[in-house]
Amino acid sequence: MDLFVAPLPEPKEAAALAANKSSNTQLNVRYTFENFVIGKSNELAAAAAQAAAAAPGKVYNPLFLYGQTGLGKTHLMQAIAHEILKKSPVLRLCFVATEQFTNELVTAIQTKSTASFRRKYREVDLLLVDDVHFLKRTEATQEEFFHTFNALYEAGRQIVLTSDRPPSEIPGLENRLVSRFQWGMVADIEPPDLEHRIAILKNKAHLDHLELTIPDDVIHFIAHHVWSSVRELEGSIIRLLAYASLKHQPVTIGLAHEALRDKLKLGVDEPPDITARLTLESIQAATAQEWGVTIEGLRSKSRTKHLTVPRQTAMYLIRELLGLQLVEIGNVFGRRDHSTVIHSLERVLELQEDPEYKRRFTTLRENLRQLPR
Repeated sequence: MDLFVAPLPEPKEAAALAANKSSNTQLNVRYTFENFVIGKSNELAAAAAQAAAAAPGKVYNPLFLYGQTGLGKTHLMQAIAHEILKKSPVLRLCFVATEQFTNELVTAIQTKSTASFRRKYREVDLLLVDDVHFLKRTEATQEEFFHTFNALYEAGRQIVLTSDRPPSEIPGLENRLVSRFQWGMVADIEPPDLEHRIAILKNKAHLDHLELTIPDDVIHFIAHHVWSSVRELEGSIIRLLAYASLKHQPVTIGLAHEALRDKLKLGVDEPPDITARLTLESIQAATAQEWGVTIEGLRSKSRTKHLTVPRQTAMYLIRELLGLQLVEIGNVFGRRDHSTVIHSLERVLELQEDPEYKRRFTTLRENLRQLPR
């Protein structure tokens, strides 16, 4: 039997593989394009990132991604690295936070090893720099970064940068760096809308195999009340699961109320307030807020579970507190007939056998009763 001996990689390839192995320890294995949920708020940034990964150094170079903390900038940046390495494992990459870049430069100056520092950053094929808005802090760092940028750009190497604001709005950033950051593509990422937040939470549940643990109505509730960032959305899921484990209780909307009470806020898709008077609209708004849905959802033809209960509750409260006729109530909820309204009123009486529902219903009714007519 012949003995097969795999050929050793070329010295340069071996060095690149070793360097990438070190850099890969800083890359999150879940930060891939496959795990990135695209919506209206990030579709431009995602498309630009995919294009940069498909042709590094040729299109959108540099790629500058900006937006608030926790919206997925670092995810997209690392997804580019994963995609490029998948096709070309020997390409040299460096992923670094601006603060780390600055600290390494200071150390290099103190130890008289700037030549080694420059080789590290100027001989890579892909440079990923997080939080470049911190470059404003020192002139020496900006000077070094300027020359590093030029060396890579002139060599046709891909550069990806992230910031919490566009280049022109970074205070203290030299004009020459501002102009260079704008040479390629500048793409922003905005907070996700309601549908996008729901998709993000469902993706999180899928990745962690939690589909049977977290009901859809809880996902909709969280998506409607937690909206500042993707990181906060995913953190809410982790916190809720930990709370449910400690309480030895299943995940429900009621439990989510308890676990996330300091995170819950009025989302951008909800009415800004609940009206100062008791009206049909104020009852719909209050009920929608309590169940984490939209008023439009209550009035829609949809019969999904997460909308049915709050819709029936709102119908009951309008009938009880305002005394509207069945036909009138049906008309304001998607032109439903009176028999549907009757069924809803009966259903609410049945639901009150559930202590959790009864608690929420009673609190909501008492709050509405305090509003002037």
